[in-house]
Amino acid sequence: MAKVTLEKISKSYGATPAVIDIDLAIEDEEFVVLVGPSGCGKSTTLRLVAGLEEIDSGVIRIGSRVVNSLPPKDRDIAMVFQNYALYQHMTIYDNLAFGLRNRRTSETVIRQEVMRAAEILGIGDLLKRKPRELSGGQQQRVALGRCLVRHPQVFLFDEPLSNLDAELRAHMRIELKKLRERIAATSIYVTHDQIEAMTLGDRVVVIRDGRIQQVGTPLEIYNRPRNRFVAGFIGAPAMNFIDVTLEGSDGTLYAAAPGFRIRVGERTGLEHRPGAKVTLGVRPEHVLIGERKPERGTGFDAVVEVTEQLGAELLIGVRAAGRTLIASRIDPEAALARHQPLRMSIDPRGVHFFDRATGEAIR
Repeated sequence: MAKVTLEKISKSYGATPAVIDIDLAIEDEEFVVLVGPSGCGKSTTLRLVAGLEEIDSGVIRIGSRVVNSLPPKDRDIAMVFQNYALYQHMTIYDNLAFGLRNRRTSETVIRQEVMRAAEILGIGDLLKRKPRELSGGQQQRVALGRCLVRHPQVFLFDEPLSNLDAELRAHMRIELKKLRERIAATSIYVTHDQIEAMTLGDRVVVIRDGRIQQVGTPLEIYNRPRNRFVAGFIGAPAMNFIDVTLEGSDGTLYAAAPGFRIRVGERTGLEHRPGAKVTLGVRPEHVLIGERKPERGTGFDAVVEVTEQLGAELLIGVRAAGRTLIASRIDPEAALARHQPLRMSIDPRGVHFFDRATGEAIR
């Protein structure tokens, strides 16, 4: 396997920039996920690494080689696409063997590699079938197997689970995690699904409008988002945001909005900014029913707008501070009715502040 390094790579289509000055180092055997909304440039970045698109500027290295001018077949990469790209007229065995036969590999070695991949992926009993006879999940395993037999330096995944239904996607995420434990490989995985990003990646790269917004472990991205976009994109349900004004009173700082006023904890980076207009962010799991005594000053009045029963927990939308706030992890047995007034609070450990003009996090 090999390290992959992207140095200031850029790509435009006419006057429209798709990738802008991407700097990223993916370590040997690391699994990195590129995540972002549709059209953000994540798939274009992957295609630049694969050699399916030409970069306008910058350097791509796989291992010690600069591969800018190399065709895909010479980059020693293997790619799994959103559609499985299987040959429908061939058996599964022949689909797995196809790439090796093109390299004029001996049939003895081909059989060894095909059987090895089939055992790893649990598709040994499917080798005589044709793709149309398989389920979506089975076809995706075959697509993975076709990459495994080649022993590439780098695996590239372009939204490989997006065509599967929700239950099968969850199952295939588990299968991919198991596969990673059996085969250590440098991998770049593209998805728009932040749950996939959080569950699969050693590190997550959040991209927006062709630029990297933040790189970090899933927990770093979740707990310490660099800006409002990352905070709102990562996490389900999404983070709540309230535009507030900082008010000082008797040496205590408060975040205030119409009908809303909570005490701001110490060491937030806001101590010297009374009067500033900022955005408060809080994740739904940190919006609580009731006000805990040791944390006076974090409470506010709200009215229930909607409830969503999920079985293991209850999600509620409440009206406060002139907007709807989502609270999660509520007791599913809680008897809450629409228009019911509630006293609620915010766990101060879960509060984030963002500059209202730039969106950058205030540390």
